Amino acid sequence: MEVKPIKNDRDYRRALKEVGGLMGARAGTPEGDRLDVLATLIESWEEKHHEIDPPTAIEAIRFAMERRGLTRRDLEPLIGGRSRVSEVLNHKRPLTLQMIRRLHLELGIPADVLIRES
Repeated sequence: MEVKPIKNDRDYRRALKEVGGLMGARAGTPEGDRLDVLATLIESWEEKHHEIDPPTAIEAIRFAMERRGLTRRDLEPLIGGRSRVSEVLNHKRPLTLQMIRRLHLELGIPADVLIRES
């Protein structure tokens, strides 16, 4: 199994294409091993060259809602009444310290994400 390092965007695209063809490979097979190695190389390349911005507070709240199957009504004990929840989720009202504490404790959203400016 010959695997070359990813040195440029062309190598990166080639590796992605090859991984696409190996997606059904079983673990412990030569194809599965090649998939693991290529995935590790791709992940390393992406960390260095394709930095992902951290989520905004509202993106993090929406993600937590989706992951837990929560509705806006479920946020009312954490943020306030229906209109306050709507204002926060529509970027019309900033989170207060009390809201940040509740969201952090109840939904597990990191406090540094919640206090970050949008």
